[in-house]
Amino acid sequence: MSRDHNQWTKKPDLESNQYVDPRVYTDETIFREEQEKIFDKCWLIACHESELPEPLDYRTYQHPGGHNIIILRDEDNRIHAYNNICPHRGNLLIFDAAGSIRNASPAGGPKRITCIFHAWSFDAQGNCVDIPRQKDGYQDRVKQCDYSLREFKSEVAYGGFVWVNIDDSALPLTETLNGALDPLAEMLSEPLEVFHYNRAIVDANFKMWHDTNSELYHDYLHYHNRVTGMLQPGYFDREFRTFKGGHAQVTDMLLKYDAMKGHEKQSLGWPGLGPNRWALVDLFPGITYNIRSPAMRIDTVIPLGPNKLCIEYRGLGLKSDTPEERAARIRHHNSVWGPFGRNLPEDMMGIVGQGRALANPSEAPMILHARVENNKIHDEVGMRHFYEEWGRRLGRSASNPFASEK
Repeated sequence: MSRDHNQWTKKPDLESNQYVDPRVYTDETIFREEQEKIFDKCWLIACHESELPEPLDYRTYQHPGGHNIIILRDEDNRIHAYNNICPHRGNLLIFDAAGSIRNASPAGGPKRITCIFHAWSFDAQGNCVDIPRQKDGYQDRVKQCDYSLREFKSEVAYGGFVWVNIDDSALPLTETLNGALDPLAEMLSEPLEVFHYNRAIVDANFKMWHDTNSELYHDYLHYHNRVTGMLQPGYFDREFRTFKGGHAQVTDMLLKYDAMKGHEKQSLGWPGLGPNRWALVDLFPGITYNIRSPAMRIDTVIPLGPNKLCIEYRGLGLKSDTPEERAARIRHHNSVWGPFGRNLPEDMMGIVGQGRALANPSEAPMILHARVENNKIHDEVGMRHFYEEWGRRLGRSASNPFASEK
């Protein structure tokens, strides 16, 4: 029998951690709290070190907390993360997505970040090195040493990714991961290189993308995954393993790519992962390491609003690849995970459908995370574990985020 509004929106007769209130995806207040209490406190991947191959190369990063950041490799090959704001009048220092400060810019000399507004200049270590007509206008009241750039904590780690944390009191990266990336240690042991980058902006909440990456019950969405994975021995033996901090790992399995018409069995492996094997780690609040030998994919989320999301995708190979090996990794990556691959567009359809359907929370049902299968592959423990950490950080229950309401 169909249901009326009250029946449709009432809380399920389930444990409170087995469903979430749809307002966690759509409420503006909750989104602002997530920016402050989650994204401004967590270590996040800004880019990969191979995207800054030479000294004085830079890349800008739109931080999920709403901050604009410059990632810059200095002349000693150290990578820094600077607030992309001039300390003089608060103008953006760098407007381009990527480039180099090796050569002179229209506003200033070489090896300098120079503000276009009044030509204040900064070196690659963040020091203020020139204030035009400083003595004439400021006398001794403004000193260069007092106006260096704001630098955020950064580390290059776990496969050569550039991690950033804007919280000065943040613990070191390793302590916040709580061993979640240890299962991938051998897989991340050799220098990597980005060969593919694309980004998608969709009408969805960032947690919808996380939810998709942290459960594989949705393999029913992918014909490719059903044929190459679900129908193969060992698929339902894969396990979810959770780590403190909201992180989770999915144990690997052997895929049969040649079961899909037009796909070939792979002979090229990955360090610590034989040909045709698949390993995955999902990190709180929105980073996924996904390795389908012979290629690696990293997803990172940049929420732009409660129902607007930018997702960055990177495909990686080994720096030591021969041209033939690199071509094989690219071909495999693009056939499965590229913008026109077998999987990615279908995953996007899933979250875009959620984003549209849940945009009006007054008519949205409670969202179920209720599959319990002894932590096996279709168990939704990854989502339950994520929302436990989410609730701890926000001081809210995901199933009852506005508990004070009557």
